[in-house]
Amino acid sequence: MPSATDSKTYLVTGSAGFIGFHVANTLLKRGVPVVGFDNLNAYYDPALKRARLKQLENTSAKEGVSFNFVEGNLENAAELNACFESHDFHRVIHLAAQAGVRHSITHPEEYVSSNLVGFANMLEACRTAKTPHLVYASTSSAYGANTTSPYSESHGANHPLQLYSATKKANELMAHAYSHLYRLPTTGLRFFTVYGPWGRPDMALYLFTDAIVRGEPINIFNNGEMSRDFTYVDDIVEGVLRIAEKVAEPDPDWDASAPDPATSNAPYRIYNIGNNQPVKLLDYVEALENSLGRKATRNLMPMQPGDVKNTYADVTKLTEAVGYRPSTSVKDGVERFVAWYKEYHGID
Repeated sequence: MPSATDSKTYLVTGSAGFIGFHVANTLLKRGVPVVGFDNLNAYYDPALKRARLKQLENTSAKEGVSFNFVEGNLENAAELNACFESHDFHRVIHLAAQAGVRHSITHPEEYVSSNLVGFANMLEACRTAKTPHLVYASTSSAYGANTTSPYSESHGANHPLQLYSATKKANELMAHAYSHLYRLPTTGLRFFTVYGPWGRPDMALYLFTDAIVRGEPINIFNNGEMSRDFTYVDDIVEGVLRIAEKVAEPDPDWDASAPDPATSNAPYRIYNIGNNQPVKLLDYVEALENSLGRKATRNLMPMQPGDVKNTYADVTKLTEAVGYRPSTSVKDGVERFVAWYKEYHGID
């Protein structure tokens, strides 16, 4: 775990994004220099992204630790390589990607460009720079049609239900190839429904809050018969930073005749990172209603294309590796989001 005396620089891609912002902010508060990399695209309002960057600049000034921001595109290898040539990175935490399950159904080309071409450029940059450890974002959506619960990294994840999850699964395979060929240590983290302050406006909690505040109905899909392993962002950040310091190593017990997909004889790891306590969607909505002091008008809808009914993370491997133990209840997490939302939007 990086300490206040650690002067080694982290690269955090997607630093203007939701999780990337929180990771970078926590590093800065711990006295760790950060280089942020983001293209500030218009998938959602860039004003929110710039507000996050302003907060990072404020933290940097307050803590007296360096934060340098690079506006660039992952799919532009020259821009990414220039960033690596200008710094010696102790760790790379790669969280930049084109996000959004449903957006991938209508805009597949954006996912090919950012999540495939961009990730290939990142792997090549890390290989060339001999980066000590690359940690990157995967997704619980990788489990796709697999309904075994709870999801384990040792289960199959070979039947994605939309292109977003297919690109993330491809990232895991690409990372393994680089770990095998070049001994580049890589760790992929399958995130489970992250929420909290500074969250993305296209995610359920933000959409529901917007609608309730405006007196508009909220759309609840599959008639509310869904559950999610909602995971508060601070718990996610703690897991990310702990695993970043545990450099992936070859698994001495890996058996090529019965291969565990979560490990390898290469320096490669895959971990789930979630709350390990799935919550019914309607209970999540109720927690939001209680925090806002308002009832929602619920518009019950059929299942959306590419969606799944339930997610549930088995986090045993991550707990064993770094002592990961999420501690934030949905009630507390939603209350903290609502407090931030009101402050950010100037609502009494």
